[in-house]
Amino acid sequence: MAAISLGFLGSFHCIGMCGPIALSLPVHQKNRTEKILAIFSYNVGRIVTYAAFGLVFGLIGQSFAFFGFQQKLSILLGILILLGLIVPQRFVAKSKVMKTFYAGFGKLKNRMAAQFQKRGIRSFLSIGLLNGLLPCGLVYIAIAGATSTGSIWQSMLFMGLFGAGTIPFMFAISYTSHLITLKARNTIRKAMPLVIGLTAVLLILRGSNLGIPYISPKLNNTNAETAACHKSVSCCHKK
Repeated sequence: MAAISLGFLGSFHCIGMCGPIALSLPVHQKNRTEKILAIFSYNVGRIVTYAAFGLVFGLIGQSFAFFGFQQKLSILLGILILLGLIVPQRFVAKSKVMKTFYAGFGKLKNRMAAQFQKRGIRSFLSIGLLNGLLPCGLVYIAIAGATSTGSIWQSMLFMGLFGAGTIPFMFAISYTSHLITLKARNTIRKAMPLVIGLTAVLLILRGSNLGIPYISPKLNNTNAETAACHKSVSCCHKK
């Protein structure tokens, strides 16, 4: 539910950030069936990329969970997200790391532009796959949530459901190009820090072990017990 909600509410952000790409899809000369299939392929491509992110970061999250650091990781991710909201973006953008990061995505945009010249279903799938790789703060928030699950499959499912949550609005603006005006998209973009801040707070609560169902569940002490067993066995061998 958290993943779908983040995707659905975050899709307002997607309209502001990725809306121009969705609006530019060359589908308006197609018949109704071809248009729906093309837009669907584009969105499937995005979800596949998100699920791939879930696989990679799920491995990281599972490693932390195995060593009993899942809660600390969740709190750390929440704090980093809040810092990202507080620190002025102009300072972040000027850093050498970010300049190199965005320069690499220039080539990605060129490859995406080449796919726009084609009209086949595979080209729409490719546009979606590449679109999922573009820098997006909302996707990074979803990745943080997926990583905190502490499981590869749950992480992939989280990212997949996040992507599914964005489909209704993303599909709508591709199908009906004048659904939301530029002014409305800019207003939505300004409201997104509230959604991101709420997600960060939820991540911190999740790691705080407060015993609140779904929000801050108590983690079992399986890892701690396992570590204690290993220590006990080690002591026995020494004796």
